[in-house]
Amino acid sequence: MHRAIRLAVLGTAVTSVALGLVGAAPASAADNHVTTGGFRPAVIDWQPCQEKPTDATIRCATIQVPIDWSDPAGPTFGLAIDRQAAADPAQDDGPLLINPGGPGGSGVDFALGAASFFNPQVLQHFDIIGFDPRGTNRSDPVQCSTSLLAQRPFAVPGNAADYAAMIAYNRKLDADCAANTGAIFDHVDTVSVDRDMDAIRAALGVPKISYYGVSYGTLIGQEYAELFPNRIRAMVIDSNMDHSLSTTPFLATEAATDEDSFDQFEAWCARDSTCALHGQDVPAIWTGLQHRADAGTLTIPGTTTRLTWLDLTSLAVNPLYGPDWSQLATELDDLNTGKPIDAPMQAADGSLTQFPLPVFCEDWSLPVSGYAQYRQEVALSAEAAPQLRASPIAWPVFTSCLGWTGPVNDPQHRLNVHADVPLLELNSVHDPATPYIWAVDDAAQLGASARLVTYLGWGHGAYPHTSCTEGVVDGYLLDGTLPAPGATCAAVAPTSGKALMAPNRSAAIPGGIGW
Repeated sequence: MHRAIRLAVLGTAVTSVALGLVGAAPASAADNHVTTGGFRPAVIDWQPCQEKPTDATIRCATIQVPIDWSDPAGPTFGLAIDRQAAADPAQDDGPLLINPGGPGGSGVDFALGAASFFNPQVLQHFDIIGFDPRGTNRSDPVQCSTSLLAQRPFAVPGNAADYAAMIAYNRKLDADCAANTGAIFDHVDTVSVDRDMDAIRAALGVPKISYYGVSYGTLIGQEYAELFPNRIRAMVIDSNMDHSLSTTPFLATEAATDEDSFDQFEAWCARDSTCALHGQDVPAIWTGLQHRADAGTLTIPGTTTRLTWLDLTSLAVNPLYGPDWSQLATELDDLNTGKPIDAPMQAADGSLTQFPLPVFCEDWSLPVSGYAQYRQEVALSAEAAPQLRASPIAWPVFTSCLGWTGPVNDPQHRLNVHADVPLLELNSVHDPATPYIWAVDDAAQLGASARLVTYLGWGHGAYPHTSCTEGVVDGYLLDGTLPAPGATCAAVAPTSGKALMAPNRSAAIPGGIGW
């Protein structure tokens, strides 16, 4: 066990206790190469990565795993993985699997850039293992016709006929994606991803893994801990999903957390002279832009491309991930005055486009009974977010799954985790994508199986924000140091540091859940 780290950062004292991270050895070392379901992956054939072919410290591979884990002897697909080798093999603490969220984020890319995210002591002690979850990126991705995706209707239909047309479009798109994707289309849920993770563990030949997952990656971690509680050496879940929520609380809490982050931006702009809108009536400017969007006259300056009010809200929420308040102020000023801006519009090439939405539709059942209830949800979101009206993160995925006829393989439920070691949970109080209340509810569900550390600041992905949050995570991963109950890390003014969760503006799911 490494030297314990005592945390007393930024005036926040975090009392620590050490946990035994390594449990009893398995009955046989050969068991390490077999998944809980009896599947034995082939030996990994590590090869140079196309992205970094001359970097000997990182290698890529593809392992074959079952498409349908209920039929482990059935057809397989190629799961893309990579490994950033521990900088000090003599101190290697085994594999640290990582996932950046989404759904649809690339763990392979995350590992390729691990040196710019994790601190040197973590890189020294762990083999960083990235993987692209099934149905995404390099792992048999869900693909849909680009031309059909371009016809997506407005996500907030204003009447019953438009609502019916949206449902019909969703079903047409689902059929198109299924035809263009193949057998894996009905098996891209998070429970299947977790079984893939256990296959990675087995292929690596280790009894336990460590894990860092952020945003949608926390759902992967939570459910891995449910399925394989004795396979965990350490697990960090950062900016947490609450997979117990039904339709109304899911949409309303997402809207409320977006509104809170926008309120924080307005408060900063009022007090900071560097804000491009400092001294102006920001709420009035925002309302004016919304009215122009409602009238169909708000366009990307210099183009004829119209922005809906939901486009406008998405443009506002994206910079809140960092957060980058200066960027948001400049973009709103440019929109208001007609200066050109870098708007979050997607450009797709080719006849097919990757579209990982079915991951969400197979993980969540968020039904409404019809147009009347749909309008109630619109009203409740507007009540929770008077300025933004709705969450541009939650609303597109919710509406796109309406009419879904495929399986919901991983429906919502309360967490039931009894892992060998407590999980470390982090969340920002002012998180625009995963509300702090979700982390609090998760902590209540997990009970003694987790410890929540609260970052009292802003943004999505708490780990890289301060030396306190970094110290909490690094101490836990390296030494099993668990913070005291109720531990907090003080807020630090946002900078242009190494925060992971700047959203991908070309993502197939606009906004995404934390991507």
